[in-house]
Amino acid sequence: MRAVVIERFGDPSGMAVRELPDPTPAPGRVVVRPEAIGVGGVDAVIRRGTLDGYGFAEGLIPGSEVAGMVTAVGDGVDPSWLNRRVWAFTGTGGGYAEQATAHVDDITALPDKLSSIDAVTLGSAATVAHFALAHARFAAGESVLVRGAAGSIGIATVELASRGGASVVAVTTSSPERGQRLREMGATLVLDRDGHGEPTGHDESGTFDVIIDIVGGDAIGAFIDRLAPNGRMIVVGAVAGMPPPDFGMHLMRSFQQSRSFATFSLNTVPLSKRNTIRATQFDDAAKGLLHPVVHKVLPLDQAAEAHRQMDDGAVFGRIVLTP
Repeated sequence: MRAVVIERFGDPSGMAVRELPDPTPAPGRVVVRPEAIGVGGVDAVIRRGTLDGYGFAEGLIPGSEVAGMVTAVGDGVDPSWLNRRVWAFTGTGGGYAEQATAHVDDITALPDKLSSIDAVTLGSAATVAHFALAHARFAAGESVLVRGAAGSIGIATVELASRGGASVVAVTTSSPERGQRLREMGATLVLDRDGHGEPTGHDESGTFDVIIDIVGGDAIGAFIDRLAPNGRMIVVGAVAGMPPPDFGMHLMRSFQQSRSFATFSLNTVPLSKRNTIRATQFDDAAKGLLHPVVHKVLPLDQAAEAHRQMDDGAVFGRIVLTP
């Protein structure tokens, strides 16, 4: 099979297409022939080599989610999964390939009316958005700021917060054009990447009850300062890198505001809950109640180009690869 491998960590030129042996399913696992492969921000972070200590090595096949047909099942897997179209989580790698493997507990059957391209646009992103808002204890009537809203997680968070009755859905983004597209998804307040822009309108302090942060990096402290009293900031990504070591001082200096900071990973959510919400979201998307945003569809051998576009900040929504 053809697969994309990271031969050298760093810029996208270190990725290459190689011929590799076809996989066989281990016990409890399935082989999926992808029709669509999601290109996520975490793929770019891994490819850059910035996650020291996580065990990533050269030769890794990136990619964590695919959608396609189950072509083989391992021991202990119900054979009725064969020839069914599924979304699959492949782990921290293994997705950028003509064949991928996943544990049977990490696959979700797809509705007939949902395309594989839309499935990988929503599969991880919308689930993260749902549980990140839950982790923040978001409630109707509260104000929400989504930092880095132009990616697939951010777009899903905007739509879910709006549907959940947020009083304000603010976004940070890089251009008025992107801001307008986010308004169409439910945003009510558009700010620049630094969190500045039009008057907030919802209160004079310019603070928010909930901040969902996909960006990370040096500016985390400045956004902690944008939390309202009892506000909660949840970091679900770090596409701009890790925060500075002293970012916690922003919490201590505002001690009397009772602000909270947390990270969030789907790994802390039981599989059964993840799969139930994901299946519900797929059904919603098939009914037109949830809206995947696809930036571009590229062939598998253009994975490096997909990563260049992500590094350039040119992506709105998700890039999808097709074998």
